[in-house]
Amino acid sequence: MDEYASLLSHWNSRINLVAPGTIGNLRSRHIEDCLQICQHVRPADGIWADLGSGGGLPGLVLAIAFQRSETEFRFVESDQRKAVFLRTAIRQLGLANASVITRRIEDVAPLNAAYVSARALAPLPLLMPYLSRHMADNGQAWLMKGERWQSEVRDAQADWRFTCTAYPSLTHSGAAILKISEVSHV
Repeated sequence: MDEYASLLSHWNSRINLVAPGTIGNLRSRHIEDCLQICQHVRPADGIWADLGSGGGLPGLVLAIAFQRSETEFRFVESDQRKAVFLRTAIRQLGLANASVITRRIEDVAPLNAAYVSARALAPLPLLMPYLSRHMADNGQAWLMKGERWQSEVRDAQADWRFTCTAYPSLTHSGAAILKISEVSHV
């Protein structure tokens, strides 16, 4: 994780991977935040699709944490510069379990992923079509949401049926990690 933090800090001066003001507390603000997912899931195999991967949060952090599992991490990132960062990080960190798909999420063929993750990508109602497209029928999504997560869930329920379990964030008061499964359109 230290090597990843160093790479992220170095690249962030050239391309905006995280807000510049958060670099000073990168470990607690970003890495520890993403590692919370590890308390709730232990993937054994299958595909883990990280949507809108950006600087690798949470996808790259999870690929590092779960590098001994049989899980294959696919980072979906349309920004070429961020995709180059992700590929560089994968190579330098020796993550044989990870790869990058440089396309828009909606243009990627369905991934049939056992796990899907996203952080700071879009409100839940806008994420639901992506989950429906890329998550396996028995899959689960792990979404990191801010203080408005409850209203996002209510808004998404207008057009979607799904099971949602919220885990309070240990790093951001009022925020939550949402586990979403059994997704279907109304």
